[in-house]
Amino acid sequence: MSVIPFDLRDGFIWFDGKLVPWKDAKLHVLSHGLHYASAVFEGERAYEGQIFKSSEHSERFRRSAEILDFEVPYSVAELDVAKALVVEKNGFKNCYVRPLAWRGSEMMAVAAQHATIHVAIATWEWPSMFDIALKMKGIKLDIADYRRPDPMTAPVASKAAGLYMICTISKHRAERKGCADALMLDWQGRVAECTGANVFFIKDGVIHTPIADCFLDGITRHTVLDLARARGIQIVERRIMPDELADFEECFITGTAAEVTPVSEIGPYRFVPGAMSRALIDDYTAAVTPRAIAAK
Repeated sequence: MSVIPFDLRDGFIWFDGKLVPWKDAKLHVLSHGLHYASAVFEGERAYEGQIFKSSEHSERFRRSAEILDFEVPYSVAELDVAKALVVEKNGFKNCYVRPLAWRGSEMMAVAAQHATIHVAIATWEWPSMFDIALKMKGIKLDIADYRRPDPMTAPVASKAAGLYMICTISKHRAERKGCADALMLDWQGRVAECTGANVFFIKDGVIHTPIADCFLDGITRHTVLDLARARGIQIVERRIMPDELADFEECFITGTAAEVTPVSEIGPYRFVPGAMSRALIDDYTAAVTPRAIAAK
């Protein structure tokens, strides 16, 4: 299938406070964010024209920038309005939304306190990462060589561009092995997350999930935890060692792109997607697309 490069698409991108034609949304090759990864972003979805938890994403966007020692020059309310405008102007109903903030080209060195902070918001059509008809078969995960860093060595609470370098490498390696993604361990060898999604395990009707202190504590993660609690499901957030994977019955991952996706394999370990995973898929779908569910 031919894919249109992202720089050649049609539509509009919100760039530093105004809508510009898609192909005109450019930055200079000497932008600090490109050389030193001084950039933060968000991954969001619009369902039926409404961005799911837009304000929560805008709040995290601003927090991520603060952790990287710069300030997004727009309020949460202004960002929410801008995102909705981009979705509307591009005529999308169900799409992905990508806000991005980065340091500009005024300074080209490690220190760049006086660089201009730029903000852009783009949106594009993006269906579910994994076909819904195949979801209950589960996806295969590799086990990544790279590990999530010690919180004392990286700004792990931010959705910062630089933190995804090892994710891209790990996902490429996984896909070359025929896997959909890779499970990453933390710097102490404990189960952490996937390259762009949080991970959950089920045993005897109880959900177990790693403590999110060295990787992004996802908004979708919290949504699914709330949905599970509403069902009366017990949740245990704890340290999980890789050798424990042999004891779990079900596994699923969560994220804006992945939504709720069951896992059938992680390296040598096998899981059988079951009723609890299916229930949380249905609950999540209902939470993000209430009108679509009501119409069925």
